[in-house]
Amino acid sequence: MIHEGQGVLRRGPSVEDARAVCVLLHGRGRSPDDVLSLAERIGDPEVAWVAPAAADNSWWPGSFLAPFAENEPWLSSALGAVDTLLHSLAVDRSRIVLGGFSQGACLASEYALRNPGRYGGLLLYTGGFCGPRGTVPPRIGSFEETPVYMGTSDPDGWVPLWRVQETSSVLSALGAVVELDVFEGMDHLVNDAEIEAGRALLSGCG
Repeated sequence: MIHEGQGVLRRGPSVEDARAVCVLLHGRGRSPDDVLSLAERIGDPEVAWVAPAAADNSWWPGSFLAPFAENEPWLSSALGAVDTLLHSLAVDRSRIVLGGFSQGACLASEYALRNPGRYGGLLLYTGGFCGPRGTVPPRIGSFEETPVYMGTSDPDGWVPLWRVQETSSVLSALGAVVELDVFEGMDHLVNDAEIEAGRALLSGCG
């Protein structure tokens, strides 16, 4: 497994004592420390923050819009690493918020669509499901009114708006309650409005 044995950073209270658990997936070329800066900005002391590390700081080598075969076996390995981590937390998924930024948000989107259910929430900063234009993700199961926040820039050099919008539509069709913000001309980052939306989503979890 490509991502087996990679480190996991944790911040905040223990999983057992936390009101909610937020798993954050970092972007390409980034690190758990980097994505946990979002936790510091959100600043909820009752949330346990968990951030796994990708091998060589990337979950897969190509664009998330590439044909699936071009990103294998890395993509399957990354999905497996997320699955193992979520199960290791040993808490009900309704207390878990899964999120990330950029490539990490794409991984979170892809994992959630392959594993629908009632999550505490999804926090998708500039990301969408994987696969080239025309990809139709699985449409089996229900998110059972899972709250989802998606924020992105238009244009964005890595994640096109049309894929973010497609992801929002598929999540909504599967029973998620999606809030989508599009910020014109924003750099590839998470702005203060997105942080506030994440804070609001987490405050309703647990």
